[in-house]
Amino acid sequence: MYVKPKPGALVRDPETREPLPAEGAEVPENQYWMRRLADGDVVRADPPVLADPPAPADEEDL
Repeated sequence: MYVKPKPGALVRDPETREPLPAEGAEVPENQYWMRRLADGDVVRADPPVLADPPAPADEEDL
């Protein structure tokens, strides 16, 4: 699941001990993250949409 910390909250990943980035991250749907969600420390969010990769150049264009 993809989550973001609530504004002003410092939520650490239990495995890396690194803070969850403000833009959010994909995390496992386990007891730790479900508890953070229930406590309101994080909110579910949509992952960022990646831009489409550029189309490959035609050989004629080279």
